[in-house]
Amino acid sequence: MTFRKLTVYLHPADVLVIAFGLSLSLVNLAFSSRIPLSRLLILINCLVSVAVCMLAYARNVNSSRVLIFIHDWYVAPIAFFSFKELYLMINPIHFGRDYDDLLIEVDRWLFGGDPTQWLMQIANPLLTEILQIAYTSFYFLFLILGFELYRRHHPDMFHYFMFTCVYGFFLSYLGYFFLPAVGPRFTLHEFASLDTELPGLLLTPYLRWFVNAGGSVPIGVPSEIAIAGAQRDVFPSGHTMMTLVLIYLSAKLNARVRHFIFVTGTLLIIATVYQRYHYVVDLIAGAAFMAFCVLTSSKLYAYLKMQLQTIERPVSSKH
Repeated sequence: MTFRKLTVYLHPADVLVIAFGLSLSLVNLAFSSRIPLSRLLILINCLVSVAVCMLAYARNVNSSRVLIFIHDWYVAPIAFFSFKELYLMINPIHFGRDYDDLLIEVDRWLFGGDPTQWLMQIANPLLTEILQIAYTSFYFLFLILGFELYRRHHPDMFHYFMFTCVYGFFLSYLGYFFLPAVGPRFTLHEFASLDTELPGLLLTPYLRWFVNAGGSVPIGVPSEIAIAGAQRDVFPSGHTMMTLVLIYLSAKLNARVRHFIFVTGTLLIIATVYQRYHYVVDLIAGAAFMAFCVLTSSKLYAYLKMQLQTIERPVSSKH
């Protein structure tokens, strides 16, 4: 099988995944002396790229509904996989240096104090429970909107949605590379006291455990150990950025769930500071990253789609 046959059926999101994997591999290569697992990560990125090409080819040749579904949705776990790859790269590249002190100073310069401290004045268990549920609903919001668009049987609309989402996640990862930080729950507050200082009602402890697990935060250990193990994913606020992207897409595509996404998303963004995951400057950066994402994603999607369509395909592409 020739390389051309493997790549002829790629979608724009496939190109994005392969390009980002290549970029991570180049970074791993450049900093191989610092990143202990650099060779393994490069190998995995190469294998993922080959698998994406083969999946795109098999989906169109075989026409299996299972293969079509996997090809349409695989970018969701791949985005998370790339997020976890950063976990193994950022700390070694920066020699363990975090930039929370800079973010704290910016917040204090903008607001004259620490917003997470101010929010303690309005904290109560019911509000904490609502906002923790909203914050944890982040990934479910993508599935809710994605499945609505998928069921419309409008391939280009769905592919644009998935492309914009994975593009947005990859953009946010650039911020993590250049300005790694752990957030105010570790720096301005005592991490081990979070459940005591901000108690919820019923679900909050379990949802916090879920969020901590996703961010590689060790549970039941001293704060200094938890900080060392935490993912450096604060600036920009990916939750803010991608929630705003979802709100924009749900309105632009006239989704039935757009009102639900707007309300839940608004609560989610408030929760990023209330629950001490982010500084306010992270939210401002997230909004700026969102603006860049939505202003460029449609043009980039159209360009990649046009370039791929110039390649003669022996079998027409299917949803």
